[in-house]
Amino acid sequence: MIQRTATRIEARPSDRDSRSWQQLLSASVTTPEDLLRRLELDPDIWLSGATEGHRLFPLRVPEPYLQRIIPGDPADPLLRQVLPLSAETDTRSGFVRDPLQERDSMQTTGLIRKYQSRALLMVTGQCAINCRYCFRRHFPYDEHRLTPEDRAEVLATLGNDTRINEVIFSGGDPLVANDRLLSSWAESLAGISHIRRLRIHTRLPIVIPQRVCESLLGWISESRLQVVMVIHSNHPAELDNDTRHALERLKAAGVTLLNQSVILKGVNDTARVLSDLSERLFECGVLPYYLHAFDPVEGAHHFSVSDDRSRELVRQLIGTLPGFLVPKLVRELPDQPGKTPLDLFA
Repeated sequence: MIQRTATRIEARPSDRDSRSWQQLLSASVTTPEDLLRRLELDPDIWLSGATEGHRLFPLRVPEPYLQRIIPGDPADPLLRQVLPLSAETDTRSGFVRDPLQERDSMQTTGLIRKYQSRALLMVTGQCAINCRYCFRRHFPYDEHRLTPEDRAEVLATLGNDTRINEVIFSGGDPLVANDRLLSSWAESLAGISHIRRLRIHTRLPIVIPQRVCESLLGWISESRLQVVMVIHSNHPAELDNDTRHALERLKAAGVTLLNQSVILKGVNDTARVLSDLSERLFECGVLPYYLHAFDPVEGAHHFSVSDDRSRELVRQLIGTLPGFLVPKLVRELPDQPGKTPLDLFA
């Protein structure tokens, strides 16, 4: 079992919040004042900086995630991922608004084509949680909202290119969308014979595990497409009993579960934390997939970890974990045909 330095209360089944995932999403904390009050942090110390960061990128923290943060601990690794800071207003050389140059890869509204066999569909621009390090924190989602006409164009584009065998639901977070819309997309994609897989990139099962509900499991299990879900967890404390239960339900429905993390200063930049994360993921039926080197996005420089430090951490993991629990250390670069592995011995 993972040893933690502070007490986090694991919910018993009888203690679980009975609200629907939609209600929990609507009840998210969205102001610095509420966040500081709920987590017993001194507003005289934190409110000014939190307000400055919030103006640049709005704060959003759902209740199930909030309950895993230790009150009164400003160094809590889960808090660090969601608390706005005045550091976000600093400009640093090399940190840009679109580090992956995604706007240059838009083939049609909502559809990004960077790879030959895969296409990424931005189902929605909304997220359940606003991670302060997000590489899309500046993305102009309002310019890429999908209308019914856009949907027809997307499906025509996918149907006309037989090289595409996998579609990735992304966003925002695609699972913020309702299951009626998602199942309709899945059904339409399943009607294109050369598409074999549906990949879903999401943080919802981590931050609101109640999102793994009967309607989601229903359309996933009924699709002819192979469904792969890439969740996003950065720290073992994010994986409580409720998240484990949600992930087990997805696995039982036939979903292949992978995890991608981002190496973040003050969150998971130790070998012990990364090792515990891999072990805990495997307990939940999830294989570690990628450990992303930090994308130099404007407003998030305070999370940056050097490539040399990242390499050293993964070398330590290789010495302590079986190979299948060591995530690949990669960086996504514009105009490359896939993720670029970082040479561990460079």
